[in-house]
Amino acid sequence: MALTRTYDGDEPVRLNKFMGQSGLSSRREADALIADGLISIDGVVVTDAGRKIEPGQTLTLADRATEALAAGMTILLHKPTGFVSGQPEPDKTPAVTLIHQANQIGGGPVPAEDASLPPIGRLDEDSRGLLILSTDGVVAKAVIGPESELDKEYLVRVSGDVTEQKLKTLRYGLRLDGRQLKPARVSRMEQQRLKFILREGRNRQIRRMCEMVDLEVTDLIRIRIGPIRLDGLEEGRWRHATPEERAALVG
Repeated sequence: MALTRTYDGDEPVRLNKFMGQSGLSSRREADALIADGLISIDGVVVTDAGRKIEPGQTLTLADRATEALAAGMTILLHKPTGFVSGQPEPDKTPAVTLIHQANQIGGGPVPAEDASLPPIGRLDEDSRGLLILSTDGVVAKAVIGPESELDKEYLVRVSGDVTEQKLKTLRYGLRLDGRQLKPARVSRMEQQRLKFILREGRNRQIRRMCEMVDLEVTDLIRIRIGPIRLDGLEEGRWRHATPEERAALVG
């Protein structure tokens, strides 16, 4: 069944922008669908990438366009400690083993037990929080691709003497593996509780950063990846990303 959206705005807007705001696709995907003749407005196929949709007009995605956009699966998981993100050693348990019906929130298909569902970015075994798993290459590129600008937010509890000088050093002034780290946004929420916002994800980066200023991480939870927040997702539970969340990630 074809998917439709009626534009209820006050002013004409570019079609690819409307599709992005509606959660149908990213703007780049919209341009590709237009080029393939898979989008129509009020029954007329659109061929101009610069076309605007007028108030009250209805956009329709052809079945083939809907199938193409739905081909990838993106899952949001609240990973507990004790699970590894990727392929484990023999004595480790991968986070993907939590993806079964008993742990699901909301609707949508449950992946087969042998389905390939790679994690998009790492989250250490002794860390918890938001983990994205996806077969969608566009999502993967948006989150961990070399041009990704998405930041990741963490709440971190530490032991040790937290000083302003240490916070300043954490923000900018550290090197890992012989390379300068990108500037980090680090703020103190409580005496021993810090907030980190990073735009990169080196191996055990926050723990290693803290070690370099004589702080020990005792708890680390990732609460956000770009526009996607952990809000309301209980530890050990998972759900499908919504079309709007996908569009926000890749747009």
